[in-house]
Amino acid sequence: MNGNNPYAGAPGVVDAGHPEESELSTSEVRHLREAVAGIVSRTQTYLPEGYAVGSELSYGSNGPQATVAVRPPVGRPISAGFTPDEEDLESGLTDDDRDEVARGLAASAAFQVMNAVGDDLTPTAR
Repeated sequence: MNGNNPYAGAPGVVDAGHPEESELSTSEVRHLREAVAGIVSRTQTYLPEGYAVGSELSYGSNGPQATVAVRPPVGRPISAGFTPDEEDLESGLTDDDRDEVARGLAASAAFQVMNAVGDDLTPTAR
């Protein structure tokens, strides 16, 4: 049964059933929220109306986790999640990192729409 317990392991490393807790400072939480909000707003700028973009912050067994998700008008939702390390929390995510995630989400959401609609559309104008 220990194989089902994610905290089972070598004695003294992590007590069984008790994950290591990592407390975030107020400034680290603020930096993480700002970074995720920046990804959401950048993703929205790449997409037309009809796409819903949102985010969620949670605390899992590996520490803080951030998820940004896009629900296209048709097709399956797209999400990107990451668990920042301590350096990212202290310094914040770079603009390049935020842009990369936002562009990837927008492109994946547009691709989902293309897959759902297919090539059977008749153009309304020429």
